Amino acid sequence: MLQVLANRTYRHLFLAQVIALIGTGLATVALGLLAFDLAGAEAGAVLGTALAIKMIAYVGVAPVAAAFAERLPRRAMLVCLDLVRAAVALFLPFVTEIWQIYVLIFVLQSASAAFTPTFQATIPDVLPDEKDYTRALSLSRLAYDLESVASPMLAAALLTVINFHSLFAGTIVGFLASAALVVSVVLPSPKATERRGIYDRTTRGLRIYLATPRLRGLLALNLAVSAAGSMVIVNTVVLVQAEFGFTQRATAVALAAFGGGSMIAALLLPRLLDKTPDRLAMLAGAAVPTAGLFVGVVVPGFAWLLPLWLAIGLGYSLAQTPSGRLLRRSSQPEDRPALFAAQFALSHACWLITYPVAGWLGASVGLPATFAILGVIAAAAIFAATRLWPAHDPDEIEHLHEELDENHPHLVGATRVGQGHRHSHAFVIDNHHPDWPAA
Repeated sequence: MLQVLANRTYRHLFLAQVIALIGTGLATVALGLLAFDLAGAEAGAVLGTALAIKMIAYVGVAPVAAAFAERLPRRAMLVCLDLVRAAVALFLPFVTEIWQIYVLIFVLQSASAAFTPTFQATIPDVLPDEKDYTRALSLSRLAYDLESVASPMLAAALLTVINFHSLFAGTIVGFLASAALVVSVVLPSPKATERRGIYDRTTRGLRIYLATPRLRGLLALNLAVSAAGSMVIVNTVVLVQAEFGFTQRATAVALAAFGGGSMIAALLLPRLLDKTPDRLAMLAGAAVPTAGLFVGVVVPGFAWLLPLWLAIGLGYSLAQTPSGRLLRRSSQPEDRPALFAAQFALSHACWLITYPVAGWLGASVGLPATFAILGVIAAAAIFAATRLWPAHDPDEIEHLHEELDENHPHLVGATRVGQGHRHSHAFVIDNHHPDWPAA
């Protein structure tokens, strides 16, 4: 897996991702302490509102930012967004009112909503070989999982010698280091062949996404894994401490089991995807946490919860990590930022639905019923994915053009059929192919 780091450009981008993630993790810990400092017992409500603002920014800002990513050099855009995030982190220690937290969080997460899809869309252009790209996806998954473990530990160690306000300095350093690493390499910036209006650029990723069968299936899988993931993230503390009577440390161990399962899957995925079609791997992956939700209805104690969370984490990663391969297959290089932004927004929209469902149902109808209801949602989503994403899903599709002039360059080598021309090639939704061919 590590051989892809021999590519200098990717190595610098990966290091930028890791350092920025650690900085973000430090900011998350510091933000929780800041909220408690300002709001006391109401800190939970403050953080809940901040999480909702984060999701709204992710869903609403990513497609708009992608419209501008098409016009701007990717390296300059990524560096500017890192600098914006560093500037927000610089202001956070001086916050004195709760509303100021909300404003700064919206700006910070809006910058992240623009940065992350653009960054993700750049990797396929840096690593054009599919095997290398698959290994890069697994490394990225590992980075996210390790950050969730390493950042709190690093924050705890730092808090023994500094106050929590100083943790924001680590965030600033992380974003500045990320910007420096991005500056140190030359990034590809494919440009659209035709000039497009703002509406077309803003909605392009969403239109490509919803017109592509495999991506409609991916959206359903996003809902399935967010149902299971929300149960883990929202209700682990309730299960461990309220239901089973264990300590905060046990809560951390349970969450680590979920992260450990995800990391195991990330390590196994490159070899698995060399032999297994994406559709089969992702459906099987989504089936594991879905089954786990139904098992959770009768989970008797903490010792049983750990392997259950491990299995859910493994299936979660198996279903989610290959999504970049689907997006790469389904777009022209110049459309990838828009398509990755659409995936970013739509996947977080699923979390925006399942987070409150997991929380409200857990509080109102109890955890066993919540497990079952989320399990039904996930199972229905998997069934929808099998219908939306055909089992026969070739890259090259024979199709007919009736709208193009016979001298159009795209029709070179095509066969005349009635009033149109028929040919076959790797098919994606673009200006020449606005609709998916009928089966």
